[in-house]
Amino acid sequence: MAALGRAFAAGALSPVEVTRAALDRAEAIDPALNAFVSIDRAGALAAAQASEARWRAGAPLSPIDGIPTTLKDIVWVEGWSVRYGSRTTSDTPFAEDAPAVARMRAAGAVFIGLTTSPEFGWKAVTDSRAHGITRNPWNPDLTSGGSSGGAAVAAAAGAGVLHLGTDGGGSIRVPAAFCGIAGLKPTFGRVPAYPASSFGTVAHLGPMARHAADLAPMLAAMSGRDLADWSQGAGVLDALDAAPEAIWQGARVGVWSAPPCGAVDPAVAEAFVVAMRRLEDLGAILEPIALPMADRVTDIFEKHWFSGAATRLTLVPEALRGDVDPGFLEVAAAGGAMSAVDLVSAQVARAAFGTEMDRLLAQYDFVVSPGAAVVPFGAGLEVPEGSGLARWHLWAGFSFPINLSQQPAAAVPTTPTATELPTSLQIIGARGADARVLAAASAFEAAGAMP
Repeated sequence: MAALGRAFAAGALSPVEVTRAALDRAEAIDPALNAFVSIDRAGALAAAQASEARWRAGAPLSPIDGIPTTLKDIVWVEGWSVRYGSRTTSDTPFAEDAPAVARMRAAGAVFIGLTTSPEFGWKAVTDSRAHGITRNPWNPDLTSGGSSGGAAVAAAAGAGVLHLGTDGGGSIRVPAAFCGIAGLKPTFGRVPAYPASSFGTVAHLGPMARHAADLAPMLAAMSGRDLADWSQGAGVLDALDAAPEAIWQGARVGVWSAPPCGAVDPAVAEAFVVAMRRLEDLGAILEPIALPMADRVTDIFEKHWFSGAATRLTLVPEALRGDVDPGFLEVAAAGGAMSAVDLVSAQVARAAFGTEMDRLLAQYDFVVSPGAAVVPFGAGLEVPEGSGLARWHLWAGFSFPINLSQQPAAAVPTTPTATELPTSLQIIGARGADARVLAAASAFEAAGAMP
């Protein structure tokens, strides 16, 4: 992305040319991969023309001015119909932007379209009755992951440069891992969210891009205090300052290799070993660790996620519930059967887990794990075929705990498997240390680049 900014400044490229190419690419890949809910060619080109005028005047609004950007079908966008991946929602265009969208618009980002999500973003794969199955660009027979699956596909396929995703249990990091791109679940509260999610404070908004280096300027544009988001609180997070280039040199790194549920695919384990060698080559000091409260964290997440689904279902009129994803209805039913005592007990346990994670990240510069415990599996399935798992979160055990504890976590590509499927490294930092996590992700990615 930095190269585009330099080209815009020099007049060697125009935001209009780049936007037109991104739109053409989106329209070309969509019939096979189904990454987009809608594409706004007229609106995008108008925004690109305005950006071109600013660059010609030497007055761009930000480093992302004129950069083609996609938005997930789960955030409000002024003038666009956003359906949350559901047939049950209104098609009336929204009258205002969500805060993160408004901030990116004010920074000059060019919005080219909405990307696909499963219904209400409830699972870590992307398919819905409203929009069908989103497919993996590495192999269309496989899932893209989710719930920000359309964003990950668009990034991997070159349909846009920056991509807004959401993450309530891995929904940025899982599709990033499955599609071979980079993504960040920021520290909770870094990016304002409105309206409040039915899934509560496990839900985050964050940036996705083909390359880790492009995440930082996007995060900077999205971030900040917004009074519409009460859950941000009044605290001040660490600034998004540049981190040292040799960030891994001498870094104490906790190596988390066993998820609290599900098994690690042997191909993922093999790629993780290779990634650990790369970190050692970069000067990191590696120490094996275990996830705190590993025997309880799955139950804690289920109580939060299932009750959130039950809450979201209350917004769907009874007459329309036959159109809702059956899996979502099952999860919502489980959540609705919980008592208030069940949920509050889970919230108390979550606080204890979060404390333990904060203490862990006070001891280590980073904690690392595989980005996902499994490789991409069949498109349209919620769990890998033959796994015996009941629900998506049981194979996403490297992801959802960090939603509970709210630390920043980046997914960055690492060595593909022998069958040419992408794998990923997850890099977790202390709350507020988003800039350090992004610098570490960029350094790791650069170290693995072909000469």
